[in-house]
Amino acid sequence: MRINAKDFASALLLLALAAIGLWLNTDHTLGSARRMGPGYMPMLTFGLEFFLGLCVLGISMVSGPDPLERWTKIDFVSLFLGIAVTLVAYPLLLSVSPALGNNWYALGIAMIIGLGVMAISPGWRKMALILAGMTVFGVLLDHGGLFLAIAAMVVVSALADPEHRPLGVIGSVVFLIALCWWVFIYELDIRVNIWPTF
Repeated sequence: MRINAKDFASALLLLALAAIGLWLNTDHTLGSARRMGPGYMPMLTFGLEFFLGLCVLGISMVSGPDPLERWTKIDFVSLFLGIAVTLVAYPLLLSVSPALGNNWYALGIAMIIGLGVMAISPGWRKMALILAGMTVFGVLLDHGGLFLAIAAMVVVSALADPEHRPLGVIGSVVFLIALCWWVFIYELDIRVNIWPTF
């Protein structure tokens, strides 16, 4: 067998995250496809992630040797510094909690700051910026509205690709805003702000 170490590690990560997500989701009611409960979409998402993890695991067994790259000093330093900055920023932001509204905003902002520190390392940059984009979406969705949250998520995530083109980013923003409005607001009638309510 010619194991691809990168794919194998990715598969283990996908499987572990999916298993944890499915386990955490057991407290939520599932409902049905017609009347979805709060646990329905997470169950589908984590189930799909688990399936993809199995596919990647299978591919890793036959796709040839591809060893993991060695971590450099800056990879270690930026990882631990990013974690430390997040852990320090969170309680500081909690101390101004009345301005933020609740603990989730403080945690989200602290994570964005920590991921920004992690993005200093070229080895962590892509993952850190994509995770920061998703975190920005979560922080902005309630008060910033769906459209601003999607636009900010796409712009921050696009920074992970050094060869991104502004026209492509604008096209992605417009397409995702139209798609999300049609699916979630028009078809599913989900009650979420689409415009900022600061």
